[in-house]
Amino acid sequence: MVEEGRFSRLGLRTVALGYLALLLGGPVGIVFYRTFEHGIGPAWDAVTTPEAQHAFWLTIQMVVIAVPINTVFGIVTAIVLVRQEFRGKSLLNAAIDLPFAVSPVVIGLALILVYGQDGWFSWFADHGIQIIFSTPGMILATIFVSLPFVVREVVPVLREVGTEQEQAAQTLGANWWQTFWRVTLPAIRWGVGYGVVLATARALGEFGAISVVSGKIQGQTETMTLFVEQRFQQFDLTGAYAASVVLALMAILTLLVMNIFGRGREAKEQ
Repeated sequence: MVEEGRFSRLGLRTVALGYLALLLGGPVGIVFYRTFEHGIGPAWDAVTTPEAQHAFWLTIQMVVIAVPINTVFGIVTAIVLVRQEFRGKSLLNAAIDLPFAVSPVVIGLALILVYGQDGWFSWFADHGIQIIFSTPGMILATIFVSLPFVVREVVPVLREVGTEQEQAAQTLGANWWQTFWRVTLPAIRWGVGYGVVLATARALGEFGAISVVSGKIQGQTETMTLFVEQRFQQFDLTGAYAASVVLALMAILTLLVMNIFGRGREAKEQ
């Protein structure tokens, strides 16, 4: 029975690892191979062009702006959902998951209908403030698609830690800010960190909403994901593969950070 159970576990692991290798390892490995099959030089040249560098730094810029905004929003919203009771709470809770349910392309179209030339807030365009087909619109799209992650990671942590420590701090004379900064935030820091990593990964890889609101202007509104598409459509396969490798390395780094936060959270729970 022991041997049978052991072989059963090994079989399940083999199936799981084989499935992941077939769907993920194989395609990613081929991309890396095609990128460097003619040496490092052509790949390096492809990702150091002015267009590629602009796409890279624009992607970083959107992440640097969108993720902190969603972090603050996520913490505040999680506290409101867990610590307060009010009419419309269930509606707010459902609305948080809207980016999970709606296609990113629909999100991009909605932003055009709101901020475009004939949109609800066309005042911006009428006064020379370009939102759609420019960086602000791309940042809005990135914020929208990465919005739920911090909230969904912090909410269960807040429920688990309870309110005893916060009430004790308030009994000792701490105000709301002191209680949050010294009690609540340290208690939820692993949830916040994990949510930030997930939001960062989502923002780095976003394509659908960005492709709609950016206009795909080379050297101006082109992120790394759009750069890959543009290079591929122009049959510059080396450039497309090299940019894909850059995105893959950024994703791997994000996963490593995620594992660090995951281990830290597990150690804290133990």
